[in-house]
Amino acid sequence: MNAKNPQLQAVGAETKRLLLPLLIIVAILWLTEIIDRLVFHGALDGLGILPRQVAGLRGIPIAPLLHGSFAHLMANTLPFLALGFLVMLRHSRQFVAVSLTIILISGLGTWLIAPAHTVHIGASGLIFGYFAFLLAAAYTERSPRAIGLALMVIVFYGGLLWGALPQDGPISWQGHLFGLVGGVVAARLFVPRPVRIRVDPQ
Repeated sequence: MNAKNPQLQAVGAETKRLLLPLLIIVAILWLTEIIDRLVFHGALDGLGILPRQVAGLRGIPIAPLLHGSFAHLMANTLPFLALGFLVMLRHSRQFVAVSLTIILISGLGTWLIAPAHTVHIGASGLIFGYFAFLLAAAYTERSPRAIGLALMVIVFYGGLLWGALPQDGPISWQGHLFGLVGGVVAARLFVPRPVRIRVDPQ
């Protein structure tokens, strides 16, 4: 007779609880891309961020939902799930606020400095923001768990930083750079600082 371990059951239930919102978001991303390709033939991509155009501001909340191709979306799906899960693991109550802060700062930064007559789309700014948030949160908390997560993130995703450097080509390095900024700002806003107790000598 096999008895199920209550601790393993609890861990499994918690993992499912944290993953479910992320999986729903990923499903929305894929559904959006399928509709865009099959129905609109890629025309929805034009709703992304248009630098320094008033109409382009509407792309700030829309751009993370849009991708240039299924390959583009596939490349973003796994990092979004992995880094998003780690953010949820430590800061599930602040997840929405953290995500919105990153989207806003990444989008505004792109709108301000990206070249004119370009369109910027994709969830990579959010991914870069989660990366920076986890590192900045570890610096703020100074707890073993937070530092351990940050080290793991650096080992597996430290190469992301190259994508925030100025470069030619179709990559929106501006969105990546300001995604990093957004993650740091979100950590400053939503990660509580440890309380330090001072003991005066007798």
